[in-house]
Amino acid sequence: MSGQPRFVSPFFRPQCLAAAAPAGKAKFTHPGKAILAGGIAGGIEICITFPTEYVKTQLQLDEKANPPKYKGVVDCVKQTVNGHGVRGLYRGLSSLLYGSIPKAAVRFGVFEFLSNKMRDETGKLDSKRGFLCGLGAGVAEAVVVVCPMETVKVKFIHDQTSANPKYKGFFHGVREIVRTEGLRGTYQGLTATVLKQGSNQAIRFYVMTSLRNWYKGDDPNKAINPLITGMFGAVAGAVSVFGNTPLDVIKTRMQGLEAHKYKSTMDCAVKIMKHEGPRAFYKGTVPRLGRVCMDVAIVFIIYEEVVKVLNVVWKTD
Repeated sequence: MSGQPRFVSPFFRPQCLAAAAPAGKAKFTHPGKAILAGGIAGGIEICITFPTEYVKTQLQLDEKANPPKYKGVVDCVKQTVNGHGVRGLYRGLSSLLYGSIPKAAVRFGVFEFLSNKMRDETGKLDSKRGFLCGLGAGVAEAVVVVCPMETVKVKFIHDQTSANPKYKGFFHGVREIVRTEGLRGTYQGLTATVLKQGSNQAIRFYVMTSLRNWYKGDDPNKAINPLITGMFGAVAGAVSVFGNTPLDVIKTRMQGLEAHKYKSTMDCAVKIMKHEGPRAFYKGTVPRLGRVCMDVAIVFIIYEEVVKVLNVVWKTD
């Protein structure tokens, strides 16, 4: 009997193959779902973490060459609340909220588009390709959304520190910037922003891809608990902070109201080193670390959960 071919019912075999196929090949995420899920995740995240972004930006703008206004993170929060109330920690939120939704949408949409092209025959994306896809996503979001959004945000926050603030709101601020500086005024620090966002997302997606592959092992469709996704995201965020905070400091200076002092991204870096020393490149690291870890954890959790819902209501296979 063992030497004879085994009979398999034609009605049974296709069913077995259909059941086995999903376990052997990773499922792709449609770029359209990634854009929608990313936008939702980005909007929710920024409403939660904006105060830490505000404090980080204030500390980075508090140049050492002049008498420092703030003694540290706590003092910055205290002075802001005393002068403007708790709502003061949300000054400039509108400019980030309007930008965070399309920023995350572009980031995840481009990442999924690129990763779908770069996966192997089993649908797996290795960490090196994850790095490249993240780099592409970061550059795209920098050019399309982040640079103009960050320029407006930094000018808003910097404007608040002046004796007579001139920006009355988001649209008024944008109108004034474009009127006085043209569209180029919203693209100050583009090189630094591309470097920052590109390295940011390259590092984060590299870490996330590595941790996901490690966790899933041989099962590419193994479910990941949202808390574990959040932990992976926090680790990815922390690594990116220590990896590119100097670029973030340079970008912030290049987009502030005193950006005219710098001839270029390199000139800005040289002047910071010359007048303030290497420690200045890590100004605002503590508040940025807290914000980014929360940011990346929250965004990846919400993104993954929204994609799960979209997979149910939006069939793309």
